[in-house]
Amino acid sequence: MKDIDQLLLNFNQKKNFENDNFYVSKSNFLAYEILNKWPRWEKNILNIYGEKYSGKTHLANIFKKKGKTKYILEAELNDEIFKELKLYECIILDNFNNIISERILYTLFNFIDQSNKYLLIISEKPINKTKFQLKDLISRAKNCLFAEIEIPDDELIFAIILKNFSDKQITIEKKLIEFIIKRIDRSYSKIYDFIYKLDQLSLKKKKPITLKIVKEILKVKN
Repeated sequence: MKDIDQLLLNFNQKKNFENDNFYVSKSNFLAYEILNKWPRWEKNILNIYGEKYSGKTHLANIFKKKGKTKYILEAELNDEIFKELKLYECIILDNFNNIISERILYTLFNFIDQSNKYLLIISEKPINKTKFQLKDLISRAKNCLFAEIEIPDDELIFAIILKNFSDKQITIEKKLIEFIIKRIDRSYSKIYDFIYKLDQLSLKKKKPITLKIVKEILKVKN
């Protein structure tokens, strides 16, 4: 695990989407590495996928600063928007949940290839696992780059907890974080839920974060 002083230096700042503020561990290294290889991608379409709260949108915001980029949510994708997309080098399609017309998505894939542009798709599940009906779309969805943000490892959990409390200017001891890491579910949503509850309970009791409070939230008896 990295030195505690180094982590405090990295995370004792306001929350933002800057590159330096993104903590890289083995859980998200592949996605981060591929993004930073742009525009030297093997294919023009990259799908970064992973659990909610895993940092996908943070990566999208880092990528947005690399070129002339248009950021859109899936619900904003329609026939009219292609006129605007012509002005951009890269397109980010965030929050993909397969709610739009398959024809429009297929049109977007063709548009990217024919215009020699780049597309970053952000989703919770890989798009090649989506049950599309259009055979051509099924084929195109498989022919992309894929990068999964995996479940958080110990180092990343440590950084997430430390950063969130540093943002709030709340002190938490290293030994408490290590206690949490050994017992918390390996899920981004569970981790952020725990952080929220710990913060609220600490404020309610008007006390610093202690082992007793941590155990109360984790429901640990001993």
